[in-house]
Amino acid sequence: MNYTSIISPAEARLSIAGLIDHTLLKPEATPDDIVRLCEEAVEYQFAAVCVNPALVKLSASCLYNSKVALATVIGFPLGANTMEIKAAEVVQAIDHGATELDMVINIGRLKANDLEFVEDDIHAVVDAADGNLVKVIIETALLTDEEKRIACQMAFKAGAHFVKTSTGFSKAGAKTEDVRLMRTTVGNQMGVKASGGIRTFADAIRMIEAGANRLGTSAGVQIVQESKTAL
Repeated sequence: MNYTSIISPAEARLSIAGLIDHTLLKPEATPDDIVRLCEEAVEYQFAAVCVNPALVKLSASCLYNSKVALATVIGFPLGANTMEIKAAEVVQAIDHGATELDMVINIGRLKANDLEFVEDDIHAVVDAADGNLVKVIIETALLTDEEKRIACQMAFKAGAHFVKTSTGFSKAGAKTEDVRLMRTTVGNQMGVKASGGIRTFADAIRMIEAGANRLGTSAGVQIVQESKTAL
């Protein structure tokens, strides 16, 4: 499925697993937890797993020869690393087997309206990713609607592939109104990933109806199981 494809709820009901990044970013996650996460991702054929950078190499070995992509986070969760460090994180993550990079923007620079810096920060990650998928976490809970629009525009200008609502570690996660605003801003030129607080099949469908075509959640197994009874 193309990352810019806009998915209908009817399509999602039939193939919800293919929209899910099966996610475990808790600091207490153990290697055994990550192995289990990857096993579930292969069993259910999720789009990707999303793990912290120190667990990318282990995840790559677990997902070897599978169709599940491997995502990791960059500048996480605050977005306040220098762009040079973010780029270095990307290079190492790809070397360890990551194929998708979920980066956090520099939120303070966005709120200061330093748009050149924001675009350069994203561009540094896109350049380091060397064609691998880049998702830009704008942390909607900390932004005004106008700042959300600007963040999406900067992500598009810098060449990223997705905009993403949340880290899941701030004041709130994904909200349908934010997903709708983001989709309206980027149209069909980028993917929109809803992440944070998506725990049920009903939550997932609401996000898809609002315009999301990727979902970040730690409840992927439950969502898929619920989808089967909802058909």
